[in-house]
Amino acid sequence: MTSRFDASATADLSGRAAMVTGGGSGIGKACARALAAAGTLVHVVDLDADAAKAVAEETGGRAHVVDLADTEALEMLPAEVDVLVNNAGLQHVAPIEDFPPERFALIQQVMVTAPFLLVRRTLPHMYARGWGRIVNLSSVHGLRASPYKSAYVTAKHALEGLSKVTALEGAAHGVTSNCVNPGYVRTPLVEGQIASQAEAHGIPEEKVVSDVMLERSAIKRLIEPEEVAAMALWLCGPHTSHLTGASLPLDGGWSAH
Repeated sequence: MTSRFDASATADLSGRAAMVTGGGSGIGKACARALAAAGTLVHVVDLDADAAKAVAEETGGRAHVVDLADTEALEMLPAEVDVLVNNAGLQHVAPIEDFPPERFALIQQVMVTAPFLLVRRTLPHMYARGWGRIVNLSSVHGLRASPYKSAYVTAKHALEGLSKVTALEGAAHGVTSNCVNPGYVRTPLVEGQIASQAEAHGIPEEKVVSDVMLERSAIKRLIEPEEVAAMALWLCGPHTSHLTGASLPLDGGWSAH
């Protein structure tokens, strides 16, 4: 019989339910797949109906087409969730003096207010069961700043604070809350940035990756979504009951500078 602290033990989440925001593509899709493989019923939340339904069908989960900026729509999402992965996000790059205030507000709504409301909605169920895992997909930008990304960096720093408070409040109830902090991940969001920067600077796309995106990273390759999902799943496993309120860099050494 395998001890829950045996090094060979892996996450068995049979009978658990998970919710992944932005679950239709990229990191969210990889997390949905990993959680489903571990036995969870996955609620796939995404603004893109086709993407959400495709991932739900693949993983045997349930699709929820929701705009996370719509606070009333969040009330339609399930509260009986044991694992919450706050992953959805968006980006806008501009100097502060040119940054559209409405875009700044939208990014905070989707990446800070929505996670707060979902944590608030699902905690009572987790408390009642004496177990819960909240995984906040933050970023190296939750630990470091870059110019021209005021909204994104602000939102990720706020998510870090929310995660820590949730960890302190949830500890007595068997609930952990942690941030995963990846650098640049090979997702549609990043692929779009690569193409636009290559066009703007008149350089090949591979140069954007090596000379711009990975300039601060010691490991010179993009992170794969499956690598991020593996860490998210590990946080739900048998070895992490004492790991809470943490920020786990998955950034190729970027934050070591």
